[in-house]
Amino acid sequence: MIRWLLWLLAGALLGGIVHLVAVLILPRTATQDAYSRLSPLAPVNTVIQLPQPTPQAALLPFTDPAFAAAVCRYDLDGGPLRLTVPINAAYTSVSFYTRRSVAYYAINDRSAGRRQIELLLMTSAQRADLPEEEDVTSADRLIVESPSSTGLIVMRALAPEPGLMPVAKAVLARATCKPEPTSDGR
Repeated sequence: MIRWLLWLLAGALLGGIVHLVAVLILPRTATQDAYSRLSPLAPVNTVIQLPQPTPQAALLPFTDPAFAAAVCRYDLDGGPLRLTVPINAAYTSVSFYTRRSVAYYAINDRSAGRRQIELLLMTSAQRADLPEEEDVTSADRLIVESPSSTGLIVMRALAPEPGLMPVAKAVLARATCKPEPTSDGR
């Protein structure tokens, strides 16, 4: 009887280890993640609007049809980015993801407290190179540190009624994601 319990325990332990390894490795080996699917459509450091999802086809998984969506596929190797997203009357959110689809920051219109969401996106090394300015406080500019040099920024604007979808899309059409000019003018 004890021998059977030991075999059962060993099998359960081995199955748990195999399951854990598979769950941790699969996202790194997936070839059709969100970044890969958007690469042919979205130029680097440019905002593009995503088509409305249908039951048969959605570019990103679990996309809510009540939201207009836009993405910016970013690359910080050339320097920091300035992201500007106007606020929709209903609701606007911005989410940041690494190249491997790990969410690391999100902000919405309620927490932004302004007419638009405006921030600088940079790596930790780029943040360390920033000069300390006495007249600019951290409340005056929002700086988001990216854990990787490439990734996705997903912007969403709510259309509470189907007739308001053009308004939500127009808000996202004014969003920008462009390299921040450096102090030497580049």
